[in-house]
Amino acid sequence: MKLFIDSADPSEIAKLAESGLVDGVTTNPTLAAKTGLDYVEALKSICASVPGPISAEVLATDTEGMVAEGKRFAKIAKNIAIKVPLTWDGMKACRQLSNAGLMVNVTLCFSPVQAMMAAKAGASFISPFIGRLDDIGQDGMALIHEIRTIYDNYDFKTQILAASIRGVPHVRNAALAGADIATIPPDVFKSLLNHPLTDKGLAAFLVDAKKAGVRIREE
Repeated sequence: MKLFIDSADPSEIAKLAESGLVDGVTTNPTLAAKTGLDYVEALKSICASVPGPISAEVLATDTEGMVAEGKRFAKIAKNIAIKVPLTWDGMKACRQLSNAGLMVNVTLCFSPVQAMMAAKAGASFISPFIGRLDDIGQDGMALIHEIRTIYDNYDFKTQILAASIRGVPHVRNAALAGADIATIPPDVFKSLLNHPLTDKGLAAFLVDAKKAGVRIREE
């Protein structure tokens, strides 16, 4: 499963990308507003540090406006994916942008039928919001399973991008459910390797090495 960072902070993303484990980035105007940076300038910086898909979200709600904004975003870099909402206007914009050879990320997906419609419209990515469904007492991860089944039934090429990730269990379950991608907040990404037994084991190895006088000498 590919790992994307859900952030619009260029400096933070660049640091995380140094791990070699960041496959892409999802952004939106809300995340950009938190940084205090101009959205377009932030996207330029992010595209320069991460070669994978970088989602840029349109602000327009009508088809014509979405297509126009999407084409402007596409001029920033070749790895831009245009993020459009799962509405009728969004579906029409998705089809036009996809036909123009651009990557499209359809966002705010909350049902398997919505996901099917997005795939039929030519979406490169579908973003089901796991955490928001959990918040209202529904099973967000069940949605990933259902979309996976539908896409496999009909050989849709749209990639399932699990979004609204709240913690490591969401990442694990998304991988088990067959999501192609999980987009993860920076704090969750940083915690993916955490386990108390790993820390305990490493500490024990170092103590034992010191007691035994183990050294790794240069040639």
